[in-house]
Amino acid sequence: MSAITAILVATLLGQGYYSPEEAQTLFQQANEAFLKQDYPAARDGYEKLLSHGFGGPDIHYNLGTTYLAQGDLGHAVLAFERSRRAGGEGPDLEANFALAKAQQLDKVVGNAPEEPFLHRVVAATSGNLVSWLFLGTWGAAFAFLLLFRVLRPGRRTWAAVVAGVLLVASLPSGALLAAHVWVHETLHEAVVIAPTLRAREFPKEEAKVSFEVHPGLKVRVMEETGRYVRIRLPNGLEGWAEREGIAEI
Repeated sequence: MSAITAILVATLLGQGYYSPEEAQTLFQQANEAFLKQDYPAARDGYEKLLSHGFGGPDIHYNLGTTYLAQGDLGHAVLAFERSRRAGGEGPDLEANFALAKAQQLDKVVGNAPEEPFLHRVVAATSGNLVSWLFLGTWGAAFAFLLLFRVLRPGRRTWAAVVAGVLLVASLPSGALLAAHVWVHETLHEAVVIAPTLRAREFPKEEAKVSFEVHPGLKVRVMEETGRYVRIRLPNGLEGWAEREGIAEI
């Protein structure tokens, strides 16, 4: 994994207290600390970069690997999930992700309720691919419209036709992109980070405990009130748990 992604994102955001050069130096120092098995120093370096706006899949991946080396499954899975969401991919990420999940205590059984149609469509398509497809067709249509304006009358009909076809072609990808944005904004997923998270029947401390879950399990946040959130397990089981026991992806 390299620092290229981290530096590009940092440059675009321009929100950190570090310059791109300082961020790259800190990233390299954290990597060196990891290789020396100085995991606290490595974790501190990666988290400093994230807290100063220098994100990216590489930093999340390295942070997850550091947590995994320390045996912190909850934060390891959380970092790997965030790396995926930031566009991270590759055999190293998938291998470490699988290793972390294999060490989890919870083996959720049972069938999950069927997802809404829109959620299933979004899950089956790549957000990055949809974004590029929409931008590509819309941008090409705009280019042909500009060409239409500069061509002489009588020789620009074909440019208008091509622009119209491209605009129509961009509509499905635009609608799918909007669906991705909507699902991303309304679907809240989290990872259990507490050593033992007790889910209760009601959002009260005296309520009966329905079930317990442990670090690394991915859940869905359905509702929140006070210091409690209603979580749903992958098999559809729901309960109220303390907010501090989970971290949203």
